[in-house]
Amino acid sequence: MYNLFNISYMNKCASSFLLGAAFVCSAAITSAQTTTNASLWLTKADRSVLFEKQKAILSFKPAGNSNTFTITVDDKQTYQPIDGFGFALTGGSAMHIIRMSAESRAALLKNLFAVTDNNIGVSYLRLSIGASDLNEKVFSYDDMPAGQTDPTLKNFDLGPDKQDVIPVMKQILAINPAIKILGSPWSPPAWMKTNNDTRGGRLKPECWGTYAKYLVKYIQGMKEQGINIDAITIQNEPLHPGNNPSLLLVAPDEGAFIKNNLGPAFKAAGIKTKIILYDHNADRPDYPISILNDKAAAKYIDGSGFHLYGGDIEALTTVHNAHPDKNIYFTEQMVVEPENLSTIDIMWPVKRLIIGATRNWSRNVLEWNLAADQDYKPYTDRGGCPSCQGAVTINKNEVKKNVAYYSVAHASKFVRPGSVRIASNNSDKLSNVAFKTPDGKKVLIVANTGDAAQNFNIKYAGKTLATHLDKGDVGTYIW
Repeated sequence: MYNLFNISYMNKCASSFLLGAAFVCSAAITSAQTTTNASLWLTKADRSVLFEKQKAILSFKPAGNSNTFTITVDDKQTYQPIDGFGFALTGGSAMHIIRMSAESRAALLKNLFAVTDNNIGVSYLRLSIGASDLNEKVFSYDDMPAGQTDPTLKNFDLGPDKQDVIPVMKQILAINPAIKILGSPWSPPAWMKTNNDTRGGRLKPECWGTYAKYLVKYIQGMKEQGINIDAITIQNEPLHPGNNPSLLLVAPDEGAFIKNNLGPAFKAAGIKTKIILYDHNADRPDYPISILNDKAAAKYIDGSGFHLYGGDIEALTTVHNAHPDKNIYFTEQMVVEPENLSTIDIMWPVKRLIIGATRNWSRNVLEWNLAADQDYKPYTDRGGCPSCQGAVTINKNEVKKNVAYYSVAHASKFVRPGSVRIASNNSDKLSNVAFKTPDGKKVLIVANTGDAAQNFNIKYAGKTLATHLDKGDVGTYIW
């Protein structure tokens, strides 16, 4: 955008060109077009501001001597590309959304998935393959009466997903056709398992090939519904068989399943859906590394997925360094807050997840449940989560936005798919991460993680911008 100063320069340039000063003219245009202003979207810990664009225009000025801490952004140093930010659209989330009035549902989905105005542009979703522990009841796509099996999968059907997940996804795709979708199974059908139960147990060796075909049929079935599954994980939390549904899948079994069954099944069916392994906590980087060390399995694998209920976020870099040719994904973290607080602890999830995961090579950040009701329902019996707050709380047609919503918004609206992480110096008091977007904008997300208000500078291309965040505040700067 040109201001009067730019126009003046252009007029001078035209005159100079007529006088033969073409070189001076070119330099003047380059100088005039250099971006010097930034906008700020802010969330304050005291809830006085919740993800709002600030009216004040921040200006970059020639750098001078300053003792104030400076975050230096360097877009000449680039790291991983970004696929997006979002949540899990669980069956329970979809159930609440589909039960809203058409008008209320459309307004909510627009706010979540559109980028314009004050909408937040969620760009990545996770679906459960079959039920998760946040469904009303447990199901697979090929349930059989006790004692019966279906090795040819003739009874396979997307079933309950046709009632809520698929209709909601179609509305989402109408808003954002390019949204990335990750599918994750919580359990195979019970008849494929050693304990013949939805909870725990292991996959029967004689069912490995059948289960691979089951996952192929899921991807094909969703495609027939107009829903492209960009990637799948092999098993949600494979080392936690206490959920309902769940499955124990140790690393040697997951590696063998990918190498001998799923990878070849995808290849035979011409499926391009990415295979992401592990999908569990950062305390066991040895799990994905051990599988990736097997070249026969690794050739089918795109990367590794992580949660952060255990371990340190830096474990993602450990896996990246062991296999830098494979991608890193952050696939789940529950983010909750007590009801009716006068403050919002947004600094914590932004620091640990939005900043922490991307600074450790993740191409995405997915927080957990998109929507629940005021009682955190639905969830399954015998191991469902009774405390999993949604990013939004839905009470009939009323919507309340929670801390997970705002923490993702600070990235999803501006760091669009195809962005790339760029260099910025981090700080214990001002945790941050920077990106360059496909249209050339720079985005810097900063969380004041210190114990007091912080004045600081942002430096880019030899100029600095002076700014301020109070304790616990989060700001996204765009220029």
